[in-house]
Amino acid sequence: MDKIDILVVEDEAIVALEIKRSILKMGFGVTDMVTNYDDAIKSVKENIPDIVLLDIHLKNSKDGIETAKSIKQVADIPIIYLTAFSDDQTIGRAVETNPIGYLVKPFKREDLKSTLQLAIYKMKNSKSIERHLTPIGEGYFYDLENHNLFFKEHPIKLSQKESLLLEILIEAKGDIVSFTTLEYHIWEGNPVSDSALRTLLYRLRGKLEHRLIETVPSFGFRIVTPPLYQIDLRGF
Repeated sequence: MDKIDILVVEDEAIVALEIKRSILKMGFGVTDMVTNYDDAIKSVKENIPDIVLLDIHLKNSKDGIETAKSIKQVADIPIIYLTAFSDDQTIGRAVETNPIGYLVKPFKREDLKSTLQLAIYKMKNSKSIERHLTPIGEGYFYDLENHNLFFKEHPIKLSQKESLLLEILIEAKGDIVSFTTLEYHIWEGNPVSDSALRTLLYRLRGKLEHRLIETVPSFGFRIVTPPLYQIDLRGF
């Protein structure tokens, strides 16, 4: 990842300047310093940052949580919240916007640094995972490289044969795969009972949305080709 540029949204001038100085000393960039909702949205549109440091309680403005929601309508930018309040209600509202970090004031420079470093690690890790994810549909994704199934960000455990069946169907890209072909590859040419493949499919369907795998009577199965889905792994 290239140099990280950060937007600071903070209505206390002294705090904002100290944050800016700290960010620059860490070797990161600052796209802008703003104090309210309108200027934050304007700044994001004019110069998209990599991360937004966003105070939850902005005076004479929509609060930081509403600001974060609007920012994400412009671009999916990671948010780190800053706040002097850590009550359950505030945290609950903030969590709904899926922030990548959360700092409670007053915080030390080391706290800011470690939070930014963790956020950048999550961003890099999410991009690495995303490259290997294949959208199946209905919120399901499959990691062909590591043989893992996810529903959104939640992993779903599959047996070795369940994974193999799903991978064969995914790699067929919506084409029908015959019963004979599936049995040959899954059981490596060894004889199996007539019900073995049906039982395996039943177990796999129980872990997926059942409509994602279509049975073609007297021939085989195919995976229903999904539309393009947006991938969000910031919880990884």
